[in-house]
Amino acid sequence: MPPGSRRSAERKGDVRERAILDTCEALLADKGYEAMTVGDIAEGAGITRGALYFYFGSKQEVVTGLVARTVEHLWERSRATAQADDPRRAVTAAMRRTVELWTEHGLVMRTAIDLSLTVPEIGALWNRTADLFITAITAVLERAGVRTGTGPDEAPAMARALCWMIERTFYHASQGSPGELEVASATCEHIWLTSAGLTATD
Repeated sequence: MPPGSRRSAERKGDVRERAILDTCEALLADKGYEAMTVGDIAEGAGITRGALYFYFGSKQEVVTGLVARTVEHLWERSRATAQADDPRRAVTAAMRRTVELWTEHGLVMRTAIDLSLTVPEIGALWNRTADLFITAITAVLERAGVRTGTGPDEAPAMARALCWMIERTFYHASQGSPGELEVASATCEHIWLTSAGLTATD
């Protein structure tokens, strides 16, 4: 196969995979995970069931792929937070990005949390993402002057608690109005800043 043809085929595959994942995300909103079928996903993506199975072996694999795509965005945003110099601005930016992500992909995030205990691949993805966020939060706390170590009042343990608090708070807030996400963000930001020994006016 000529190189140009191969590149075209790969691009076509990327487009089809994206269509499958986009359809899956839309169906999560319309039907929910339990009700949607492989046939629904294939039809929405404009392909046959057989073509879908070329990319994913089951509905569960499609959802796992969708979660993987979403957590990649999560990692990009947490890395940006970890690299910010000023800890107070880093916290504010992190919470703003968190609101954006939950606004755009709240259903995927909730589905990932719901399935993380029963689908090992999704559980591994979600736990790895949490670990990356914990590392980013730890870096922010340390730049704010919180000691590092293994104690409950030191940065790693505090970061772990903050990470899971943020996850659960946004999980519940995302089921309500957009305003609830803003309230959740402001509350988590306040707790994070307080934990770091900072205030909104520092």
